Amino acid sequence: MSRNQPLESRRRIVGPERAALTKDFLRRYQQDKHSIRQIVRDTGRSYGFVHRILAEGGATMRTRGGPHRRRAAQ
Repeated sequence: MSRNQPLESRRRIVGPERAALTKDFLRRYQQDKHSIRQIVRDTGRSYGFVHRILAEGGATMRTRGGPHRRRAAQ
């Protein structure tokens, strides 16, 4: 499967294809530091699908957003 080739969005992904997809998503998320939304854009799958595949694969989810800002003391 090509890195930027969209998947058919409504087709069920099962068996060896799902295992390969899980491995690819985990690599992107953990090693390449892609966000879930970047993987969604690359593959054409839904946010929920990508999140579910990562969770099934045992990924430790990162927290949301960028750096946190503190309010200035007044």
